Amino acid sequence: MKKIILTAVVLIFSLNTIFSQDIKEYQELIDKAWNLYKAEDYKASALKYSEAFVALGNKGYTTDRYNAACSYALASVPDSSFVQLFKIAEKGNYSNYDHISNDPDLKSLYGDDRWDKVLGLVKANKEKAEANLDKELVAILDNIYQEDQGLRRQISEVEAEYGRDSDEMKAHWKKIQEKDSINLIKVQEILDSRGWLGSDVVGPRGNSTLFLVIQHADLETQEKYLPMMREAVAKGNANPGSLALLEDRVALRQGKRQIYGSQIGRHPDGEFYISPLQDPLNVDKRRAEVGLGTLQDYVSGWEIEWNAEEYQENLPQLEARLEERKKN
Repeated sequence: MKKIILTAVVLIFSLNTIFSQDIKEYQELIDKAWNLYKAEDYKASALKYSEAFVALGNKGYTTDRYNAACSYALASVPDSSFVQLFKIAEKGNYSNYDHISNDPDLKSLYGDDRWDKVLGLVKANKEKAEANLDKELVAILDNIYQEDQGLRRQISEVEAEYGRDSDEMKAHWKKIQEKDSINLIKVQEILDSRGWLGSDVVGPRGNSTLFLVIQHADLETQEKYLPMMREAVAKGNANPGSLALLEDRVALRQGKRQIYGSQIGRHPDGEFYISPLQDPLNVDKRRAEVGLGTLQDYVSGWEIEWNAEEYQENLPQLEARLEERKKN
């Protein structure tokens, strides 16, 4: 199974005739399917995925098709699982050979003759996708990615052992900031000389790394490269969902309200909150339009319960509280 937020996904068939309401309904069904999967109700999950594809005119994101295949496989419905796998391999150009060949969710398919055919297609897609990659640049960006994410994965461990305001935590953040500064210089050289490179040049991870480094940069840098990323999304060289995160971070830093609800704050008492958000009642519609799941699904990782009406009512108090904290 694979739940993707920041990496690019491909919608099988054309988006030209899809309306925002259709996408909203699709995303709501996908979220239900994902939650059913997590609850280990695999048959219900698989059927909900199929319902989502029908709602979108028998279209679907490659990642969602893959997850549907996993649910069908776990529900012991191999024929339907292979239908989804062949669709993403043949029409979606799915190329993550390492993931699919080692995914335990698909083990029940191993003895089927169709399994080798699917793997053959995925491997061919992988070789085709990597044929024209800038290998040197891929290696550079992969190293930057490991440094960027490696140190951030350790944050919760350091906080749990030493405390949020400990010297050890401060030292860890200093290490992150120093590494971010070095990585930013490298990424700026790439962006300034070659533009925002797509996955066809630097691979999916390399493409995501460009975003991550800019997302962690200072406001002036983000404002400089935000138009470039917008243009890259228009050309298919960057992920709309990632752009949404950058749009939110820049808006908040400029003293505005965020658009998609991606930025989570934390009060001094440790309580997490959704940073000031414009038009809370329609946030899920905006999120669906850029391929993001519902806000409730997103914020559940911080144990936040999302209630749009309640949030809208309490927003002035939240903003007043944050403003008071700035003064102090």
